[in-house]
Formats: sequence, structure tokens, C-alpha cells
Amino acid sequence: MQKKRSAKSTKEVIVFTSCSMILTALGIDIMLPALGAIRHHFGLPENSTATANLISYFFMGQITQLFFGYLTDRYGRLPVLRLGFVIYIFCGIATVFAPALSIMLLLRFFSGMGAAAVLMTAIASVRDQYAGSEMARVMSFVLTIMLLTPVIAPALGSFVLQHSSWQVVFLIPPLFAIPVFVWSFRLAETLPAEARLKTGFIKSFPQLWYVLTNRAFMRYCITATIIFSILTAYVSSSERIIGELYLQPAMFPWIFGIIGAVMAVFALSNSYFTKRFGAKKVLRFFLSAYLLVSLLFVALHFIIGNPLPLWYFVACIGLLMSFTVAADPNSSALALEPMGSKAGIAASVYGTLFFFIGSLIGTIINHFMIANVLPLAVAALIVSIVGMILTSGKKE
Repeated sequence: MQKKRSAKSTKEVIVFTSCSMILTALGIDIMLPALGAIRHHFGLPENSTATANLISYFFMGQITQLFFGYLTDRYGRLPVLRLGFVIYIFCGIATVFAPALSIMLLLRFFSGMGAAAVLMTAIASVRDQYAGSEMARVMSFVLTIMLLTPVIAPALGSFVLQHSSWQVVFLIPPLFAIPVFVWSFRLAETLPAEARLKTGFIKSFPQLWYVLTNRAFMRYCITATIIFSILTAYVSSSERIIGELYLQPAMFPWIFGIIGAVMAVFALSNSYFTKRFGAKKVLRFFLSAYLLVSLLFVALHFIIGNPLPLWYFVACIGLLMSFTVAADPNSSALALEPMGSKAGIAASVYGTLFFFIGSLIGTIINHFMIANVLPLAVAALIVSIVGMILTSGKKE
């Protein structure tokens, strides 16, 4: 039986989980302004795309969540959580002193591994303590706090770059992780010894197979992944869309920040609606709204013209991103709800698909956004239809 937690304890869970999950966003967003300085540091051409791999390799490290999922179910949440912090901090600091870009890329992959261990273990720990709509409420608060990162981090990176160097920008994430790592030593283990896996990694495959063949888990996991792909396509291309397609580079920080603020409001409001109506009903509501806005997004290209005027684009993409962050806590809660003691492995599968596959799909979408944003609108419509189909089943 799930024990009732005090409001003070829940607040600590929310803040600590937020700080843990921030490491992934911080490890990407804050260094985007520094990529040009790194090209100059290594003598690369200004139009070189090689430095973009510093982001890609970090995401690739997320594929190790499967392995960390087994470890956290076998040995408990805290040992794996702290191991992730150590990897993230050490590799983050070492990246600054890498003598070549190839070594930086390797270290970025390992940094992504560390972030993956922290992220999925933090989520599994929340699942240990909460379930269903209550977990969705907690994750909504977590996501609201975490969403401050993409709003603030690029501006912070630019500010630091103006007054210092790209090395200092890259040091901020691991330095931020150090006090969070120390904080972890006041936390209690959430997976009791009697509930842990007793088998080796190979023999744990039946648990992995159980997760992969659980229809409820896979429906909600796939829904979250494909919706997330639209978010990654937007975030990774947002500066180019505003600066090059719409020729308004000075407006980018304002537009990015306003959309981020609206996303935070939606993520926070989701906790209220979920408590009142339940995670499943609220998820379907936001998916329905997502479908209607994406349909409007596509239709406007043909009604008004292509390319779509800037502020029509901002309005549509802002709503879609807001629906995404409002729906995601509900998707993850509903996916992990039936997992019980397998929450670690389930969270690792969820995280691997969510980040690795979602980012891959987002990259493919970006490939088609050469002259306008219609491919993004069409992709949003497709994934919303698929998401509605996946979550419409009655049986779990």
C-alpha cells in the first residue's frame, strides 16, 4: 500500500526531482549560444555543423537508460542516482579540457549517460511514492519548474559568453549538479530490499519483455514519444525558424521565452485538472485540443498562404507545445501505473523511447523544414491522430 506523504515531504520530492531533471535540459540549452565559439576554438569553418553533434551525442547517451533501469531495480534507486551524478559531474568538467572535438563528443555521450541515470531514477523514485493521478500532479509541478530551464538557459549562456568563455558556459551544468548530488544524501531509499529484482541482467529480460508487451504501458509511452518529437523539432529549429525563415533574429529570445512561460502555466494547471478529473480524462482532453490546433495549423497554410505569417505560427506552435507539456505527466503516470516493482525498468524503457526515438523523429521532421514550417504542422497533425487512436482503447 502506498503510504501518505506530508506536504513538506512532497515539496522536497518535487524540488529535488525538478533539479535532477533540469540536468538534462541544462546540459543542452545553456551551451547552444557557445557552439560558434567552439567552432572558432577548434578552427572549424563558420558553416560547420560538427558542433551540433555535441547535442546529438548527449541525447545518444540516453539509450543507456535500459541498463540503468535494471541496476536501479536490482540495487535500489539511490546508488544508481548517485552514480549518475558522479558520471555527469566528472565528464562535464572533463569536457572543458578536451584537446579535440572527437574527445569532447565522447565525453558528451558519457555526460548523457549520467543525465539518463539521474533522470530515469528520479522518475522511478516518484513512481515508488505516488501513482496514477497523484503522480501526474507531482510530475506537473516538476515539469513546471523544469520548463524554466529552456526559457532562462540560452540567455544565461549568452550572458556568460559575453563576459567570459565557452569553457565557463560548459562548466555551469556540472557545477549545478554538485549541490544536488550532496542533497541526495539526505534522501531515503524508496525501493525496499524485498521489492528489488533478485536476478542477473540476462535473467531480467522477462521483466523487460513484460514491460514491452504491456499494452497500456506501450500505448501511453508511444503517445508521449511521438508528441515529444514535435517539441524537439521545434526547439532544435526554433532559432533558425525565427531568424532565417521569418528574418526576425532579434525576436527569437522574446518569442522563445513567451512560449516557454505559457508552457509553464499549462504544466502547472494540469496538476489542478488532473486532481479534479483524473489523469486519463485530462490526457484525452489535451490530445483532442492538440488535434484541433494542429488541424488549424495545417489549414491556415492553405487559407492564408505559405509561408504562414509569423504570429500565426507563434500562436499555433505555442499552443501545441503547451498541450505537450500538460499531457506528458499524465502519459508517464498512466504508462508507469501498472508497473509496480518494475518501475525502474519501465522508466528506463520510457526514457529511452521518449528521448532517443522522439529526438530521432524530430531530426527527420527538421530535415523537411527547408523553406517553411508546413512539414512541422503536418507532422503535428499526424502524431495527434495517432495519439488519439492509441489512447482511445477502453481496456488497459
